[in-house]
Amino acid sequence: MPGSRDLDPSSSPRALLGAELRHAREKAGLSQEELGQRLFVSGSFIGQLEAGTRRLQAEYARLLDEELETGDFFQRNCGAAAKSKYREHFAEAAEAEAEASAIREYASMLIPGLLQTPAYARAVSRAYLPSTAEGFIEELVTGRMERARILGDPTRPLLWTVIDEAALHRMTGGPEVMAGALRHLTGLIRRNRVIVQLLPFDAGAHPGMQGCVRLMDFDDAPPLVYLEGVDTGRLEDDPATVARYRLYFELLTASALSPEKSLALLDAMAQDYGHEEHA
Repeated sequence: MPGSRDLDPSSSPRALLGAELRHAREKAGLSQEELGQRLFVSGSFIGQLEAGTRRLQAEYARLLDEELETGDFFQRNCGAAAKSKYREHFAEAAEAEAEASAIREYASMLIPGLLQTPAYARAVSRAYLPSTAEGFIEELVTGRMERARILGDPTRPLLWTVIDEAALHRMTGGPEVMAGALRHLTGLIRRNRVIVQLLPFDAGAHPGMQGCVRLMDFDDAPPLVYLEGVDTGRLEDDPATVARYRLYFELLTASALSPEKSLALLDAMAQDYGHEEHA
């Protein structure tokens, strides 16, 4: 049984809880698949809990304590591991994103969050929450900028995004905000920190027309796909589902402009917005 003390929330509680789960599972002589069957989840889900890429929900904490005979250890500690500064529907995906070795994303109507400027993020947040207090909007913007700190590492994660041309023509926050957003994006490209391909209007019908998709790969856990809608989102770990969306992303990259042509178009649009800004 894991130690009787609660986990320290300041010491990466999800990683610690995952390590304790692995210890308890191995002590019980169970594989990830066997434990998953007892909880009616996949073995990969157990692997993600152990790696700290998924948060432990209260319902699974109770089942783990029962199956692994750990008293109430997981129930007592899952609360600390579940605390997040992000909105509920996105919290688990944001936390997994920070652990990913590679992120591949398609964005249909906006610049992806990791690539946004504060002004662009503020305009998006205000559009989603038009009657919310300014202080809360600033909290959302701060959280989004903190997420982008993972780009401070020059090599990790690999970030490859396909952005629909529609996102560039939707004047979010006005021409000044759009000019700044596109210049920021081209700067990241020129620093070789992100691969960006634009999906032009003339690409026609494609498999990402109904929403945004984010694929995440990890060094020590199975891949995930995050599917997002308006104020909702869910993580999927089913291998067949992940493989299907990976194929969709590959089809999108095949239909999109090359990175070089995408950069040229971004430069041109940033210049156009800049001219509007000073008109």
